[in-house]
Amino acid sequence: MAVHKSNLLTDSLKGASQVFFMENPLSGILFFAAMAYASYASGVWATTIGAAIGVVIATLTARLLDCDDKSIASGLFGFNGVLVGAALPTFIAVSPQLWIYVVVGAAASTVVTAAFSATLTAKWGIPGSTGPFVLTGWLMVAGAYSFGGLLVTGDAPKLTTDYVQGMATISQPIELVQIFFRNIGQVYLLGNEISGAIILLGIFIASIPAGIAVAAGSLVAMVVSIGMGADPAVVSQGLYGFSPVLTALAVGVVFLKTSPKVMVYALLATVTTVFVQGALDVMVAPAGIPSFTAPYVLTMYLFIAPKKLLAPHPHRPVVGHMVGHDHTEAALSTKTT
Repeated sequence: MAVHKSNLLTDSLKGASQVFFMENPLSGILFFAAMAYASYASGVWATTIGAAIGVVIATLTARLLDCDDKSIASGLFGFNGVLVGAALPTFIAVSPQLWIYVVVGAAASTVVTAAFSATLTAKWGIPGSTGPFVLTGWLMVAGAYSFGGLLVTGDAPKLTTDYVQGMATISQPIELVQIFFRNIGQVYLLGNEISGAIILLGIFIASIPAGIAVAAGSLVAMVVSIGMGADPAVVSQGLYGFSPVLTALAVGVVFLKTSPKVMVYALLATVTTVFVQGALDVMVAPAGIPSFTAPYVLTMYLFIAPKKLLAPHPHRPVVGHMVGHDHTEAALSTKTT
């Protein structure tokens, strides 16, 4: 068994920051501050508690499985766990059984992360990113319907026939500003604009190019979703923006070397993600599960797969402490003794 010299707290904070491709504990602190603010504002702390449990359990599981030390220290085994931990209390009512579910889900996300690395990343060079979170989250939420100790909550996405399309409820400039920041906050399942602003600050602290990409992704998502007449209530909550935000960052800055051509490519990917968001919301609604970041994952996989046709991103941090998920994901397989 390897001796892990890194600090669990630091590893976990980096895990939280890696949701936005950062390897920066300060960003992780701000991301947790954003979650705590949203919990304070709503009076519901389950999401923040679940996120903290999730990232710690996922990181500890990686250590127990003797996974790659560098990857653990970079937070690459924590970011899917923190999302699982935040998501399950968001869609499942609090109960003693829920917290057992969170622990198991977070631990399982670490195994799924390693599995994605050993297949998708190792064979095709496509980063797993939040794919393990989506798969684990879907299975855990769907499975909750089978157990009497777990109560699935939340509304299924509405179809276009269920609402009046257009900007009927988005008429004030302040609402547009709120949507802009909620798009960012919803990556962590936070429908709070202040939380979104705190997260954006944490991104800019780690990387200015990343912050610009995230801001651009939010703006593009807002313009496209409103322009296409998406449900104003859903748009207002930031639910059409969080996956495009990740796509803009992943394609425009992290996995491809930024250039005018890549910027246009990232714009296309971001707009496509908005449409994929609408499609997947309709497709998963009958199953009673949320789409999570699946629109981002699917679009990113498809747009990154042909990256040899573009300038590949160097396998090193872009700016400061920024680390993309694919930089070390090839090392995420467990070590043999």
